[in-house]
Amino acid sequence: MTNLLTLALGLLVLLPSAPAAAAQVRGEGRIRGTVVDEAGQPVGDVAIRATKKGETQALEAKTSAKGEFTLIQLATGEWTVEFSKPGFETQRGSVILDESGNVPRMDVKLAKTKADPNIELQAELKRADSLLRASQFAEARTIYEDLLAKHPSVFQLHRFIAAAYSGEKNFPKAVEHLDALLEKEPANVDVQVLKAEFLMMERDRQVEGVTLLQSIDLTQIKDPLPFINGGIILINEAKPDEAVAFLTKLAEQFPKQNEIYYYRGRAYLAAKKLPEAKADVEKFVSAAPPDAPQLAEARKILEGLKDVK
Repeated sequence: MTNLLTLALGLLVLLPSAPAAAAQVRGEGRIRGTVVDEAGQPVGDVAIRATKKGETQALEAKTSAKGEFTLIQLATGEWTVEFSKPGFETQRGSVILDESGNVPRMDVKLAKTKADPNIELQAELKRADSLLRASQFAEARTIYEDLLAKHPSVFQLHRFIAAAYSGEKNFPKAVEHLDALLEKEPANVDVQVLKAEFLMMERDRQVEGVTLLQSIDLTQIKDPLPFINGGIILINEAKPDEAVAFLTKLAEQFPKQNEIYYYRGRAYLAAKKLPEAKADVEKFVSAAPPDAPQLAEARKILEGLKDVK
């Protein structure tokens, strides 16, 4: 009858799990209390493990839906009580039961487990990368922007957002995010080059992009292609001497990059420096593979310069 009444009140009774433990842990003591979360709301279904000092046998129970618990028939002595539930930090406390008849309370507050932000970040980055590779640029960008809102200290996310915007052909917004990244890492050469590439994709900002490329230390770059494109823009902007100087520095850094000689030859041609143009274009043709896209035009140029000494 006592057990039925206790259960009806929403309280839980601990029973020894084996007769061998009864002689050591059973008695007349009891512990009662309530488990709540950080907002003060009751937490039900919390696993409780009570262990008497000096004993290895643990008695187990769970809280009611109201977060209440009562442990009864406990022997006198010091008890360690552990409260655990998935999603919450485990709490432990101790209480001493004496023969005075007083009933100790253990009102416990459980804090929710804090998720590892790095795990979430990596998982979301992987998901966004898959979308980016599938050309779902807006969807990928939304994930990157949400992550940046949650983790503003991870400023490198600006680069991913810029990449998504470039996929959407929104180069002004891409440049904005690269500028935000350069505020944190002003000496980041890779980001500087990427910004220049995006600027050169906008007709009215192409020269600005080339100017940025001209300020970069060529010994710090690995890919000459953006710089070759910068030289082409200078030729198209009727700045052949500037293009020659720019491409000459590039050729010194990348002497085996054959396309440089073709475009420098074009720059020399525009500058009316025909012998230099012929020498560069001949150098290009002699090393160009049969499928080089500039090869046919290079041969036409040489045909027009065949009488140049």
